[in-house]
Amino acid sequence: MKSKVLEALGRTDQYVSGQELCEKFQVSRTAVWKVINQLKEEGYEIESVPRRGYRILRRPDVITAEEVKSRLRTQWAGREICYYETIGSTNNEAKRLGEQGMPHGTLVLAEQQESGKGRRGRGWVTLRGSAIAMSLLLRPQLPPPCASMVTLVMGIAVAEACRECCGVDAKIKWPNDVVVDGKKICGILTEMSSEIDYINYVVIGAGINTNVENFPPELQKTAGSLHQMTGGRPDRAALIAACLEKFEQCYEKFTARQDLSLLMEEYNTLLAGKDGIVQVLEPGNEYRGISEGINRLGELQVRRENGTVESVYAGEVSVRGIYGYV
Repeated sequence: MKSKVLEALGRTDQYVSGQELCEKFQVSRTAVWKVINQLKEEGYEIESVPRRGYRILRRPDVITAEEVKSRLRTQWAGREICYYETIGSTNNEAKRLGEQGMPHGTLVLAEQQESGKGRRGRGWVTLRGSAIAMSLLLRPQLPPPCASMVTLVMGIAVAEACRECCGVDAKIKWPNDVVVDGKKICGILTEMSSEIDYINYVVIGAGINTNVENFPPELQKTAGSLHQMTGGRPDRAALIAACLEKFEQCYEKFTARQDLSLLMEEYNTLLAGKDGIVQVLEPGNEYRGISEGINRLGELQVRRENGTVESVYAGEVSVRGIYGYV
């Protein structure tokens, strides 16, 4: 009920009458009044004018299930939201919910994350109000080898959402980071539960630095936040909604072909360092070459000095101008 009232009020900057809300949601005026008061207690500034109705003047910076749902325009992504004030890891919680049978598109959100997960076991802490910590539960009808490509699909979604909502020149650093001005603002981690030929579920987590003002000295050269890049404080709920909407659109293209052929052009337009020098760091095999973008399987195509093209499936890739690499 609360998210529905928020959505109705958020669709217009005009007054919405109490009677209209009653008729729309088939509830009493008392029920509407109680919801409005709950919202005011949670920090929403709502103007109430007799014979005209209600109008939102200001929203608090919250990413509750009700607030995010009120912004969504998706068919399935985020239609079920599990929100936590504090959690260890949104990915771990999404996996737990996956084992319990929660549906495709379930979103796990946390205001504070104490044991976030990165690639290769790296840890991350999300402080209250500083970032977006979210994980999406998927149940794709795809063979297991396709699962890793979901990371790239989320990369497109986050980069385009940041561009749209914050006006930044967000780029994708293959395979799982989003960067602005050479600094990482988002990391993406995909995990899977599967059988030999069947995916039980996929969990894709994204941590977006929105309002971080200062990073530890060891991260200042490599990490950045949208607040640092813009000087403003991004609307986190709007950014989450935009990420989900764009992910849903891209995911449908991905599953239609079971590869990235319909997304290659879009991805390569956003790819940091395309047509520039990159350094591939594979165990026992390091080399430089020119990044030619991804292929339909999401592999980075790197042309070596001798003219041969390598398809990089995994490993670290350093891009000039990113994270201090020159």
